[in-house]
Amino acid sequence: MAAMHAWIFLSSLLVLAHSASGLSTLRWCTISPQEDAKCAAMSQAFSSAAVRPVVQCTRAASAEECAQKLMKNEADAFSTSARGIYEIGKQATFKIAAGESSSDGEEGTTYYAVAVVKKTNTAININNLKGKKSCHTGIGRTAGWNMPLGYLIDSGKMSVMGCNVAQGVADFFNGSCIPGATDAALCQLCAGDGSGGHKCEASNNEKYYAYNGAFRCLVDDAGDVAFIKHTTVSENTDGNGDQWAQGLRSEDYELLCPDGTRSAVSGYRLCNLARVPSRGIVVRKDIDSSVVYVMLREGLQKSGFNLFSSVAYNGDNLLFSDSSTKFIPAGSEDYIQWMGQRYYNILKAMDCSPADVPQYLQWCVLSQGEQQKCADMAVAFQRKGLIPYIRCVFGKSVDDCLKKIQNKEADAINIDGGYIYTAGKTFGLVPAAGESYTEDNDGSIYYAVAVVKKSNRDIQRFSDLKGRMSCHTGYGRTAGWNIPMATLKEKGLISPQQCKVAQAAGDFFKGSCVPGANEPGFPSNLCSQCIGDSSGQNKCVKGQDLYDGYNGAFRCLVQGSGQIAFVKHSTVFQNTDGNNLDPWAINLNSKEFQLLCPQESRAEVTQYKQCNLARVPSHAVMVRADTNPHIIFGLLDKAQTFFGVNSASDFKMFDSSKYEGSDLIFKDSTVSIIGVGDKKTYEEWLGQQYVEALVAMECTSSAAALSSITLLLVTSMSILFSLLAV
Repeated sequence: MAAMHAWIFLSSLLVLAHSASGLSTLRWCTISPQEDAKCAAMSQAFSSAAVRPVVQCTRAASAEECAQKLMKNEADAFSTSARGIYEIGKQATFKIAAGESSSDGEEGTTYYAVAVVKKTNTAININNLKGKKSCHTGIGRTAGWNMPLGYLIDSGKMSVMGCNVAQGVADFFNGSCIPGATDAALCQLCAGDGSGGHKCEASNNEKYYAYNGAFRCLVDDAGDVAFIKHTTVSENTDGNGDQWAQGLRSEDYELLCPDGTRSAVSGYRLCNLARVPSRGIVVRKDIDSSVVYVMLREGLQKSGFNLFSSVAYNGDNLLFSDSSTKFIPAGSEDYIQWMGQRYYNILKAMDCSPADVPQYLQWCVLSQGEQQKCADMAVAFQRKGLIPYIRCVFGKSVDDCLKKIQNKEADAINIDGGYIYTAGKTFGLVPAAGESYTEDNDGSIYYAVAVVKKSNRDIQRFSDLKGRMSCHTGYGRTAGWNIPMATLKEKGLISPQQCKVAQAAGDFFKGSCVPGANEPGFPSNLCSQCIGDSSGQNKCVKGQDLYDGYNGAFRCLVQGSGQIAFVKHSTVFQNTDGNNLDPWAINLNSKEFQLLCPQESRAEVTQYKQCNLARVPSHAVMVRADTNPHIIFGLLDKAQTFFGVNSASDFKMFDSSKYEGSDLIFKDSTVSIIGVGDKKTYEEWLGQQYVEALVAMECTSSAAALSSITLLLVTSMSILFSLLAV
């Protein structure tokens, strides 16, 4: 009896193990009679070679229908293109079991989409393509249309109002050749057949059609940049290619890289607009994906069946790509990770049509002044034909607006960093566009930095600050108090008990000047380094002590009252190199100072973007996560060409002087509206250090909920950011 129980138990384990490995039969979904025939032959070959599980073929009309069959447990696996996987990912849940690869060493890559320029054109880079002339392989094509334009839209370099990509391209480039386009502006640079015919035709009758044609467009100086695939230059230089290409040298051309640099054409793996992945093997979500990968790999090795040939079945790329030679591990079962985030973002950026644009964008306003400006903005935008139309919705508070957006009673609001944190964390909103207060489109108000004298070698890391003297802009201020205290807390150097940050700071520093810290119960050493006003009165009084504010905190460092000053990145430059003629600053040189980095190192004061305690972010337009951000940026970017800083129109987006209040809807100091680029979430927009600063200042035992102190901090920061914009 015991033996019988043991046998039953062992049998159960084997059944469970077999079930977990993904079924004895694998139902492969096909989408045509030719694929059906090839699948049947593959099944027979695998079976004869004892490759398991057994393949059973099941028919569908399309990859989309195959995905539905997977969801209904009517099929288990199929192969399709990366673009197809993106499309079915909108409706179905599944896993990626494997990828395909060719023998050229490009693991799972069909090709790379690249932007090519002449080496002699040294002024051009990926960030200044606006106003240049462009050469494309053809409208709707991958390397010449979808990848470069999707990249430019996703990165915020190009805007598209109303999802009209063709118009966006015409506005962005100063002439193009895009064979197959129907818009004359997109055919301006095309050459046709040389005798005046077939201009802009999507065929070889157009001299600048397809990969080689787009490159020839660049060679002939018709365009400044060519959007092609990574092999095109080598196929038409160094003795390769047709007659027109003879004499061309690959070394005379370079690639434009996403980071703004350039590369030799051989550097395409690291310098490209997008890696276009090969086909992927899609499987049902409850199947062990490794079983399918092993089955395909063994079938390829043992069965003798040529999985990557479709000739015998009167078709191309049946079941698998004819150009593939092997299967490779997926790397990730998640389809977005498998295809790559950039490729996914590019497809998503192009995944919009005018039919997707709502008629109205409901903008939430907070005051009568904003209500009036919003109403004028709606009229001004509509007169210029800008879409979607603006409709104004009144909110009692920022939180009320955020709730309205979450509940689809409103769509957008432009708010500062403190509220962006709340909007993202509490209401699930995301940034769709942002403000920039400088010409470099950085999108920051400033960087909070820690400054030391270069001659002081005793301070190399933040732990070295214990027992030293410190200079602060003021109690409760962002760069001078909140950010540095959060940094010390995050590093474990102070541990405020019951939210008593001032007491913790007093214990950490030997002495400080923190104007405004002259409050009952605060440690007296927080004011010990202050000097008062010009008559020695009002020591440590906010707004009156000579060491108050950015310049005051820096002066505190300069005059030896402290060994470190917590200020903003521009403070050093504003008070050195002859920029401040006050006696204490007139002879200062910016090179005499350095920054203390949170990475426990030091850097030059010019390196503030890499060495700072936090990037204090600009305002951003926040929307629901299901809102297409490119529709929002497309509207606002087009609008600022009519109503921006240099416009002569009666209505001005960044001017509130006609209304009751200031900084209405947009900050009055805004230079331009910018795209969010790769800062697609509230954390990415705010920056890791800024978010960590907010979290570090939370006083509850759990960082999951904002405490009343944090809410006060957020509100204080919101007010400060409004006052401190560049």
